[in-house]
Amino acid sequence: MISFGPIPSRRLGKSLGINNIVSPKTCTYNCVYCQVGKTKRHTTEQDAFYLPEVVFREVEKHLRRLKPDNYPDYLTFVSNGEPTLDLNLGESITRLKTLGIPVAVITNASLLNREEVRSSLALADWVSVKVDAANEATWKKLNRPVAGLSFDDYWSGVYLFADEFFGTLCSESMLVRNYNDDAGHLKQLAGMVKELSPQTAYLSIPIRPPAEKHVGRPAAEQLNTAWQLFNSVGLNTELLTGFEGVDAGYTGNAFEDILNITAVHPLREDALLKLLENDQADESVLQSLLHQRLIDKVQYRDKIFYLRHYNATS
Repeated sequence: MISFGPIPSRRLGKSLGINNIVSPKTCTYNCVYCQVGKTKRHTTEQDAFYLPEVVFREVEKHLRRLKPDNYPDYLTFVSNGEPTLDLNLGESITRLKTLGIPVAVITNASLLNREEVRSSLALADWVSVKVDAANEATWKKLNRPVAGLSFDDYWSGVYLFADEFFGTLCSESMLVRNYNDDAGHLKQLAGMVKELSPQTAYLSIPIRPPAEKHVGRPAAEQLNTAWQLFNSVGLNTELLTGFEGVDAGYTGNAFEDILNITAVHPLREDALLKLLENDQADESVLQSLLHQRLIDKVQYRDKIFYLRHYNATS
């Protein structure tokens, strides 16, 4: 199946997925956390998978079957591997844009040191680049790139693309316990991501069965620290922890407001208390959320923050 969905996405609204990579999983990485499983074809060699007219025809057919209220906000390349390994990616994007729906691509960014890859990817309207590691040792341990890839080339390619791209650029960093979640590494990573000037820097955790069973999620304290460090350098930072949050604000329902806001970013205690006041609620709402383990209370430096609870051991 080439197209699927639409599926709800906090990043993209309703997203119609497009898989432009023929099975088996073909990727430049073999990430320990990958939800698609282990890479079967570990390569940097581009290939022609589906003809662009086939991709276009399948997506167009899919769109005709959708009801008006389920029409996608984006057509998103989210592949069985790395989408930029597709030689026809640029032409497929160009054809799909004639449908009048913005095109998004989620890429691990490992091939962006190649001019032809950057040119093809730049045709998209929205691009997310993977930035999990701030140094070569972490990159090799976590992302497990195929032989022949260079960490320095990878980062230089990401910087070049960020400078050349005129669409919406976002970054996504997957945080894995005991791999890349220590404060020193996170501080370095935040500084490197800052240089990309992404519209949003997303921090995610493994929420689906990973390629390697030992992979775990960082503790709430580490996740909070990551958000604080990214936010402190001026990045618009959001959490992707499996919860669908909405824009911060108050609606009169303090219970839902707290859950929605803490799904996106940690909520400082004074801001939470002000939110309760605006919603005309008392601290019993906060105590109830803590008692039900729906939110976690963590400390960063001398401040208390609250964020949505997740099971860090699973």
